[in-house]
Amino acid sequence: MIGGRSARRIPPWSMAVTAMLAVQLANALSVPVIEQVGAGGTAWLRMCFGAVFLWMIARPAIRSLRRQDLPALLALGVVTGFMTTLFLAAVERIPLGTAVAIEFLGPLTVAGLMSKNRKALVWPLLAFVGVVLLTEPWHGDIDLAGVGFALAAGACWGLYNVLTQHVGDRFSGISGLSLTIPVAALATLPVGLPQVIGGDLLWWVLPAAAGIALITPVIAFGLEMLALRRMTHTSFGTLLSIEPAFGLLIGLLVLAQTPSLMQLLGIAIVILAGSAAQRDGARTTTTDLPASVTKETP
Repeated sequence: MIGGRSARRIPPWSMAVTAMLAVQLANALSVPVIEQVGAGGTAWLRMCFGAVFLWMIARPAIRSLRRQDLPALLALGVVTGFMTTLFLAAVERIPLGTAVAIEFLGPLTVAGLMSKNRKALVWPLLAFVGVVLLTEPWHGDIDLAGVGFALAAGACWGLYNVLTQHVGDRFSGISGLSLTIPVAALATLPVGLPQVIGGDLLWWVLPAAAGIALITPVIAFGLEMLALRRMTHTSFGTLLSIEPAFGLLIGLLVLAQTPSLMQLLGIAIVILAGSAAQRDGARTTTTDLPASVTKETP
């Protein structure tokens, strides 16, 4: 099970990087499913299967919930569901790497706003330059609806990072995640269920969606929650600047979407910014807090 002493021995940045790769792999593998049941249907199926898997793994202690926990859990669930739905709607229209680069503006903004050291703003600003190079807006042929969906997903992504850190501090391991993903499934049901019913539900769609759900949200979001418990918002947000590069890489390997030389330059810039931000990336862990603050997964 994810969590515990073994997880604390793993560098948080490595968990974040693994999560990013898993998220982009899941997004790329979702493209054939989107063609059958739409972006909303695909996101909803992923949330439904993810909720089942997480309850089987984590077995959350419902009785340990406090009334003050509910707003953050509900908010994180809703944000997670629509972050996935909106992003898949973007991927349906624009290349994966471009969608990730635009979406990244959300956590990039959070990284700047949450920083206590104003000198640290140089790294998000540098990463922004890389994002511009990755999106190549001067070509003028980007699907505006796709860009809009990616920007909306980015707003959800920024909120997701803040709320995930808050929930991760309250619940150990992936118990918090096992409580928020069912909320995500319920929140996206009005959008997803009609697309699934009205789509072309071939025999392989449900097994494919289940397999993708195991990658994301189960593994990827679980690793992100553990990483955020031990990193600052600025460090984690700027480290995420590497994710557009992963989007391009997975898009190339899985979807045959070839990046341009300018996009490769953007990759180098965002990796530089993400690496530099790690120098001030430590965060006081919840293991230093009183035992009453956290709850162990049974």
